[in-house]
Amino acid sequence: MMQTNDIYNTCLDISNVLNAGDISNARSKVITLLHEINGTNNNSYMELVNHLIREVGLLPYIDTYTASWEDRFVCEVFKVNIGERKPCVLHTAQSQVLKKLLEGKSVAVSAPTSFGKSFVIDAFIAIKQPINVVILVPTVALADETRRRICRKFSHQYKIITTTDVELAEKNILVFPQERAFAYIDKLPSIDILIVDEFYKASTNFDLERSSTLLSSMVELGKKAKQRYYLAPNIHEIEENVFTEGMTFLRMDFKTVVTHAWRLYKSRPKNEDKQSFKTRKLIELINTGIGKALIYTGTYKGIEEVTTILNRNLYNKDSELLANFSDWLECNYGEKYILKDLVKHGIGIHNGQLHRSLSQIQIKLFEEQNGLDYLVSTSSIIEGVNTQAESVVLWSNKNGAHKIDYFTFRNIIGRAGRMFRYFVGRVYMLEEPPSQENTKLRLEFPDDVVKKLDGNDPGIKLNNEQYVKIQRYQDEMIELLGTDIWHRIERIPQIRSCKPSMLKIIAEKLKTDSNWPTNCDALQNNNTWEWRDALGDIIEILEYHRKGHLRYYIMHVHVVMDGK
Repeated sequence: MMQTNDIYNTCLDISNVLNAGDISNARSKVITLLHEINGTNNNSYMELVNHLIREVGLLPYIDTYTASWEDRFVCEVFKVNIGERKPCVLHTAQSQVLKKLLEGKSVAVSAPTSFGKSFVIDAFIAIKQPINVVILVPTVALADETRRRICRKFSHQYKIITTTDVELAEKNILVFPQERAFAYIDKLPSIDILIVDEFYKASTNFDLERSSTLLSSMVELGKKAKQRYYLAPNIHEIEENVFTEGMTFLRMDFKTVVTHAWRLYKSRPKNEDKQSFKTRKLIELINTGIGKALIYTGTYKGIEEVTTILNRNLYNKDSELLANFSDWLECNYGEKYILKDLVKHGIGIHNGQLHRSLSQIQIKLFEEQNGLDYLVSTSSIIEGVNTQAESVVLWSNKNGAHKIDYFTFRNIIGRAGRMFRYFVGRVYMLEEPPSQENTKLRLEFPDDVVKKLDGNDPGIKLNNEQYVKIQRYQDEMIELLGTDIWHRIERIPQIRSCKPSMLKIIAEKLKTDSNWPTNCDALQNNNTWEWRDALGDIIEILEYHRKGHLRYYIMHVHVVMDGK
């Protein structure tokens, strides 16, 4: 138990660090102090502790019952409406970002996972009362999570739109991945603020497949946006580019939790193989007690390895909540479904193959005190899921077949710790992490983005060569499809979200491949047989390689329609 004298001595040390001008180190020491105080029976903070909390900018942590009137006054000044019944106290870094937005500035922010970026978005909406807000997120899972939060706070004022076939209302908040954005580009008269979450995915270095679509949606929506707010974690610098031109870049190295890390892999004896060592250490961690833990495995095989170890070394958890979930899983997924047995032990899994509803339920159960204790995951846990743990275990330093980079590593360990719940997050590394490096975000301007732009109103600065590429692409598509057809289809949302290089291949097939039907009569007459080669080719173009499956399906449908 921390004694009063110990608290005074720690406060003196923090004060000396503050006087030396090292506010970041002082903030970490304050958070550690709060962790130690909250580990005692007396969770209240003395006046001196509250004052140091104020000095390092962690205003939400101030205990207003024991703080001086000056510190209580500062808390009142930093209170804002975030769409809930009670106002929320922002920390100083959140307030700095919100101030820029309320001044009408466009801002790109890099901040830690525990920064509390959603508070800034919600405060802006509650204070400014914008007419149209567009929020782009990288995954459908994150869109669902954002929708639930926004609905809870603003559904009485706004129409919350997450699909492509909903009519606009007087005031709207649109939340979806970038591919769905094209359905509303022509429908929205103006956008008060365009918010792009995880905007680092606009770089080919982080998302080769979808980056060009995100860039295109940022440009097209940006034409109508009065303001832009881009968010990302762990970015040190943005290389000069046309997509963030005119935006203020704020690198907020403001941490609300402290992370302690143990490089356990260094203690492996030379005569013990890596797998045996990792297994032994994981069991030791479980027996020691690491609280709510996220275990990163990097692969599906890794999930199988870790869940097998946990399953063998954990007893069934005395939880009616988990027992009911297990029964539900058995009823709906079958008695052989492995997850039904895992959850009884307090073990959950998270990967890209799970039904989205199962992932969401497990995330919710992980938040519950009597719910899941361990969440075993691939990289899916850092791709659009907001959850924090007391501990993070790095079982593997790979993402699939490749080693993780430092940026991904920081995102993984950033899940350790949570405001008001886990002041100190713990990271246990069973394999060596990547070397530390600064992340410089580079946003290239690929041809697939250039060619989709309107040469008369590109919405972004272009050079002469890029104008030529736009015109050449238009001429090529008109030659292949005809002027009337091309101008009719080029504004279709699904077409606009496709890559021009892919569209050109399909257009060339339509004109030159004798196996492709030249009109829609076959499909309108339910004669799907004539479309089997064309649809198979399209799937191959999309790189799904399911032509055989599709042909079987079309043949089956054809047989059923013919009554055979």
